[in-house]
Amino acid sequence: MTAALAAALLLLASCARGPEEKPGELEVLQAVGEQISRRRKPAPPAAALTRALLDQQPQNYIEVAIENRDAKAYLTRTLERRDSHPGTIEVWRTQDNVALAFRQGMVIATRGLGGGLLSAEVPAAEGVGGPARGGARRYTLRADGNGQRVVNMACRLHDLGPETVEIVEITRSVRHLQEYCEGAGGVVVNDYWVDSRPGRALVWQSRQWAGAETGYVRIRHLQR
Repeated sequence: MTAALAAALLLLASCARGPEEKPGELEVLQAVGEQISRRRKPAPPAAALTRALLDQQPQNYIEVAIENRDAKAYLTRTLERRDSHPGTIEVWRTQDNVALAFRQGMVIATRGLGGGLLSAEVPAAEGVGGPARGGARRYTLRADGNGQRVVNMACRLHDLGPETVEIVEITRSVRHLQEYCEGAGGVVVNDYWVDSRPGRALVWQSRQWAGAETGYVRIRHLQR
């Protein structure tokens, strides 16, 4: 198993794989990265992720890249639920239980990242992908030890118009939404590329802030 591809596969931690993995999961994992080969062999070039490979899988994946760590992983959805707030919550996980939670495509929590995002209040609305409006944003971050730190921001929402994005050999027609958020801690800019078809609320691609330590994460939905 190669060191370079393991680093690409594992979002923020080394992957512990077991016999319970499904064949489809194994194929994707082996195609996009394998665990470190005792750190002795030079890393070969990374294997290409193709649409043909994705189409063979029984479940969907998202690709998550952390900019300040040059790390990338492929996550599967493990939970979808509703609560008393607008929008659907989805939880996506790696094989080693690093997780991101979303509401209508907006990151609302991370687990397993260290100094992670404990929760976020986001401007969600039914049937709308990404932020539905500007206004207040509240992030609760993990601080030293078991402490917490709250970051309050005021955000303006800008519709940057129609665009196209290419995601593993498929071109998507999207609308580019951008949040510009300011607070005592500085400025955060979140970008969302939302499916432009009527009745669709999927955020195909995004770049979102996940806390001061994690920084920005880039997310792509790889499904057809």
